[in-house]
Amino acid sequence: MRWKRTIQLLDVHCEGEIGKVAIGGVPKIPGNSIAEQLNHINTVDDSLRRFLCLEPRAASIGSVNLLVPAKRPEADFGFIILQADQAHAMSGSNSICVTTALLESGMIEMKEPETVVMLDTAAGLVKATATCRDGRCERVKLTMVPSFVHELDVEVDTPDWGRIKMDLCYGGVFYALVDVAQIGTTIDKANARKIVEAGMMLKDLVNRTIPIVHPEIPEIKGVAYVMFRDTEGDGTVRTCTTMWPGRVDRSPCGTGSSANLATLHARGLAKVGDIFKSRSIIGSEFEVGLESVTEVAGRPAIIPTISGRGWTFGLHQVALDPFDPLADGFALTDTWGPQAGEIR
Repeated sequence: MRWKRTIQLLDVHCEGEIGKVAIGGVPKIPGNSIAEQLNHINTVDDSLRRFLCLEPRAASIGSVNLLVPAKRPEADFGFIILQADQAHAMSGSNSICVTTALLESGMIEMKEPETVVMLDTAAGLVKATATCRDGRCERVKLTMVPSFVHELDVEVDTPDWGRIKMDLCYGGVFYALVDVAQIGTTIDKANARKIVEAGMMLKDLVNRTIPIVHPEIPEIKGVAYVMFRDTEGDGTVRTCTTMWPGRVDRSPCGTGSSANLATLHARGLAKVGDIFKSRSIIGSEFEVGLESVTEVAGRPAIIPTISGRGWTFGLHQVALDPFDPLADGFALTDTWGPQAGEIR
């Protein structure tokens, strides 16, 4: 073979959302922190992201998680989330995929009935407590990074639905949280395309008009996702996070559920010790808990917990032929949605 780059990927999904984990062949990424490494991928050299996340080597669904050496001494591993648009700072479903991969591959020794894995991310330290039995990781509970409200009830004018309200919040990345009834639909598998198109339009609108930067981590800025929400008859929060360039999160979305929990706390609807269910568009669920309250740069914040399940389902190697004319990757609107035309 004449390959000049090979990377080994362990296939994992968390409650339906694919989060492949690069367990071998990851090159050294410059940066003294995971946030600096994230910034390097997003602003200096995005070739590795394109190699792993665009066609012809990838499809429009899922993420790829780069395992990197931890920068914080208390962490076991660091990781960076790669998606079609950019590298992202934090993800609950991907944290569960990474924890499952580390334990079931033997990269970290599995101890029954419980193994604690400390993950270093651009958003901060994440504690993953895995319930383990008979050699498999049955469930992972994440103690997430501090989540907070940036602004509640922000009003924006839209061409399709008039003036709508949204909450701008942080749960590891920034979200615009929108009650789905405002766009005239419901969170159901049959409505996925309509929800995606609305989410892409709203994300673009917000990021063009409302600058948002994390007060302590300047590498984290702008709304990463629009998450639509609803409340079902049993009190479960129904979620649907829309992801560029045109798909929905199959899981209930850990960082989005954390951001939404911050809104519930700010409105007096959640207190320390409360546990909620968050249900995805395909019906899979997370348990979302409010562990404690804290502050971020002087503003009120919470420490959420997210509990869900991950499964390994394959192992493969991705390679790059140095003579491949499509080495930079591409995406077409037939499967990636109209926003794929923006990929360079």
